Amino acid sequence: ENKQVVAIRANESVTVDGILNETIWQRKGNRDFTQRDPNEGQAPTESTEVWFAYDDAAFYIAARLYDSSPDSIIARLGRRDADLDSDWFIVGIDSYHDKRSGFYFGVNPAGSIADGTLFNDESDDDSWDGVWDTGTNIDEHGWSLEMRIPYSQLRFHKLDEYVWGINCLRRIERRNEEVWLVMVPKKESGAVSRYADLVGIRDIDPPKTLEILPYVASSGQFLDHEPGDPFKDGSDFTSNLGADIKWGLGSNLTLNATFNPDFGQVEIDPAVVNLTQFETFFPEKRPFFIEGSNFFSFGRGGVNRNWSFNWGNPDHFYSRRIGRPPRGEVQHEGFEDIPDRTTILGAAKLTGRISDQWTLGAIQAFTAREYGKVDSTGIRFSDVVEPFASYSVVRTLGEFNEGRHGLGFIGTALARDLNQPYLLDEYNRNAFTFGLDGWTRLDEDQTWAMNAWLSGTHIRGTKGRITELQESHLHYFQRPDADHLSVDSNATSLTGLGGRVMVNKQKGNWQFNSALGIISPSFDSNDFGRLWVTDVINGHVMAGYEWFAPDGIFREKGFRLATFRSYNFGGDKIGEGYFLFWDIEFMNYWGLRGDIGHSPAVLDTRNTRGGPSMATTNAYHGSIFGYTDSRKAVNARFGIFAGRSESGGYIVGIDPSVEWKPSSGLYLRFSPEFFHDVTIAHWVDKVDDPAASHTFGSRYIFGRLDQKELSASIRINWTFTPKLSLQLYIQPLISVGRYTEFKELAQPGTYTFNTYGEVGSTIKEQRDIEGNVDSYEFDPDGNGPTPSFTLENPDFNFKSLRGNAVLRWEYLPGSTFFLVWTHGRTNEDHPGQFRFNQDFSDLLSSRADNVFLAKIAYWINP
Repeated sequence: ENKQVVAIRANESVTVDGILNETIWQRKGNRDFTQRDPNEGQAPTESTEVWFAYDDAAFYIAARLYDSSPDSIIARLGRRDADLDSDWFIVGIDSYHDKRSGFYFGVNPAGSIADGTLFNDESDDDSWDGVWDTGTNIDEHGWSLEMRIPYSQLRFHKLDEYVWGINCLRRIERRNEEVWLVMVPKKESGAVSRYADLVGIRDIDPPKTLEILPYVASSGQFLDHEPGDPFKDGSDFTSNLGADIKWGLGSNLTLNATFNPDFGQVEIDPAVVNLTQFETFFPEKRPFFIEGSNFFSFGRGGVNRNWSFNWGNPDHFYSRRIGRPPRGEVQHEGFEDIPDRTTILGAAKLTGRISDQWTLGAIQAFTAREYGKVDSTGIRFSDVVEPFASYSVVRTLGEFNEGRHGLGFIGTALARDLNQPYLLDEYNRNAFTFGLDGWTRLDEDQTWAMNAWLSGTHIRGTKGRITELQESHLHYFQRPDADHLSVDSNATSLTGLGGRVMVNKQKGNWQFNSALGIISPSFDSNDFGRLWVTDVINGHVMAGYEWFAPDGIFREKGFRLATFRSYNFGGDKIGEGYFLFWDIEFMNYWGLRGDIGHSPAVLDTRNTRGGPSMATTNAYHGSIFGYTDSRKAVNARFGIFAGRSESGGYIVGIDPSVEWKPSSGLYLRFSPEFFHDVTIAHWVDKVDDPAASHTFGSRYIFGRLDQKELSASIRINWTFTPKLSLQLYIQPLISVGRYTEFKELAQPGTYTFNTYGEVGSTIKEQRDIEGNVDSYEFDPDGNGPTPSFTLENPDFNFKSLRGNAVLRWEYLPGSTFFLVWTHGRTNEDHPGQFRFNQDFSDLLSSRADNVFLAKIAYWINP
């Protein structure tokens, strides 16, 4: 049975300053805490006492955290939700008492705070930021705290008397000690379902919630530009107005709306060099979309491990599709002025509960029609580069029998107004998805669980657009040796199915996880979601063992064995692997983890970009990652990875990082990364040639790619107070690739090649006026009848420096001021040459782009 604690009505005003001098805190509190770390199940080394109270407007928590060495308390300053190596006190509240969801609120001795939502029994999401008060105080007894959480920040039904779930965590950083009011053993699973019952709250009403956050922003852009560009003179000044609204619809649902949002204060994305045909995905960073994102999670509920190998669950909803850069092209030649993002005219989000068992998440957003301006020798044109669009998503999830069973639905719809003829073959007119997911616990003590999902997609467009979609990198229906695929040039729609079922062992020392999934060749959720691969049948099995009890040498240790196979719908084996994973943590909190693996030769059906399949060769790989004690002012991490294939290709890389905390409010992290990747047959191009009958009338050109990449992530966080901070992020990147040993695929389904310059074929370098190789002329049979062809030199040298600085000041509760500087520069000189001094000099001498932004938002709670 759940532990029970009592909340008392406060009949006096509570000053939230961390000094426990109110009468309500003079009674005996709750002291029954238990260690989870480092000595599971034992009594805490320091005593903790906590009280709960309430009045008509808010819920209160007070805690006295005794410490025999108050001068050793670790109190670090940081922005809200920062992962600080500090003492902490965190309380979780299940105000619905559904034993699955809730909110958490945390504070450290310096007054830094963290908050977020709880879901799926043991998952958390820090994207939610509540408006609540806290105060802390350090004295000769240790430290103490008070929290005041307005009912407007919680969600609960109207009742005569309430029972909520509650749990408290105290962390003593210098001892790596965690103590809990309700401690869940490491071998067990679940969290919210085990919370203590909080009783005693009565005669309160769920409040009506209305929060308005208007903002004004102004920016100045100083950008590199071409001489004579009539649209850009190097500077541009803009201003913007908008607002966010949060409205509580009763006690169960919250409506968030944003009008003309500006997200200029979010951290920039890092630069990447992507040499594959697949899209690069970045995480969402915009506050409107990340808050409450757990309501839209699909296909992962009910289990505490979601392992996958050679598989990526397709996402039906990827919020960065909303407002992304325009993808269309202007229809005229000349100087261009194209927006760097699509304007979000407005968006609304509805989240919460529609009954005791069912949750709801819904988003509706509209994006503007964007125009690209062109100046062609003085004549101006305006072409649509992104159509007006409507984005809709609805997600609902029912959880029954205290979370033992779940059933959910998701549906998305994307509609575009293609008002120009040239847009019809560039964009899908409509895209829809619909999915079902759920889980069930398979035994009485809930050791075993199964989850599953099944979904369908449907896309509509013109014949030309759907034909192009069938031939895109996600489908490749035109593959000449794929009997189960063919392009339908008369089709005006594309419909596909996908699904997966997983069995997972939820608790205990022994671990087990297995899954089987399929994605049909015509499945496509990429318009509004994320999709990595289609035409796949994938299954895996993973088993392992974890030791949680210290043995004098290791604090924890474990291993896992896994294997997977993947086939396409034509029966070809397209993936296979065998893995050993291991991890250990020493008694001094240093640790290591690593893996080794073997990937046998299979068929690669995508490396020829829609051409025939080709074989891979046996490959072997491994990695090791280590870390030192994070409690220290200076701590380090390092990673080493390597792999080799029997073709002769290899990759080696290192990924170290150093963290330094010179004071309570200053944090620095330097994370360089270097890798050297040699690929024996890397894609270059396709050349149509009827004489290439051995590869279905086309030549598939590859080369030996020698790529070196050096980058670094540099972060400096300087927190002056819990409400005033400066964050600096810098990312330099140098990526150089040189191609040699050009060749063409000799026979489908093999890893054999005809190398140019051998057996009668020729290759000639063509140089520019500076003597650099500009292109290559290839002749497959020398003086024979087959015509020669020319390809540009694919060597590259991409250098980038990106960074931004964000000053954030919460000048009033919920009200913020941002001052942001964003800097960027790129250079592509000296392709194929990796010379650090030369590359760094090229980068620093390049013209820079600088953007300055000031934004102020004022929180109104009428």
